[in-house]
Amino acid sequence: MSSTGSKIRVILTSLAFISGCAATMPFINRYSSADKVASSGGFEKCYVKSGRFTLTSYSRINCPGAPINVYIEGDGVSWLTRTQISSDPTPREPLVLELAAIDPAENVAYIARPGQYTASGVPDCDASYWSDKRFSEEIINAVNSALDDLKAKGRSREINLIGYSGGAAIAVIVAAKRNDCASLRTIAGNLDPDAVNRYNKVTPLKGSLNPMDFAGNISRISQRHFASAGDRVVPIYITKTFAEKTGDRNGESITIVGGVTHSAGWQKSWPSFLKLPLYKKTD
Repeated sequence: MSSTGSKIRVILTSLAFISGCAATMPFINRYSSADKVASSGGFEKCYVKSGRFTLTSYSRINCPGAPINVYIEGDGVSWLTRTQISSDPTPREPLVLELAAIDPAENVAYIARPGQYTASGVPDCDASYWSDKRFSEEIINAVNSALDDLKAKGRSREINLIGYSGGAAIAVIVAAKRNDCASLRTIAGNLDPDAVNRYNKVTPLKGSLNPMDFAGNISRISQRHFASAGDRVVPIYITKTFAEKTGDRNGESITIVGGVTHSAGWQKSWPSFLKLPLYKKTD
């Protein structure tokens, strides 16, 4: 082979290597950003094995025996377009982890969803579990197992669940199936995936549970639902309908927030939002 041909091959190989690195860098940056946020909040990272899933968790236990505030991540980057599923559902920005990090409670934890922030850096489950089956019975069981692990770690008897977007759907279903959930907060919650998908004109989920079907089962749990006034992903009527099904017919459990979008702006006021009274059905 001529020296010119060899040079061309070296250049092409180098370009392929650079291109491959560029493709993986966004995911690496997502992981490192989360680790930095976790470090700033004094969190310890661990991996919880549950059935076919290994969930990534961060936690800060400063008062063993006290309740734990547990944040459940949203769907992340589950789809790149309406028709193209993502190869890695890890969130582009660590919004939920940032909210957990500024939570002043003594015991705080965060649970990522299947395929997010994995130990290997590559999703370790089938893509259906961050698409059609994102709210499946298998995932609910995995999150329940992670909660049991966190409770044992903190020697806690109660948990306070905080779910963002799709994580709110998980939080509702989990709360309905447990007897140790002292409170529930949702943020821009996808509380009716069927209705949300109709609103966004996308196909319905197959193999997932719908939190709206569990609304009546959490009526005795203290709760607050935060909705963005300008949310273009989950419209406010979804939150209002859900609240009504829990027995809150006057919307007392709902806080409508201005100046935020579905995925941005929640950090600034979050500590003050945590101080707002929780609604509990009394009759």
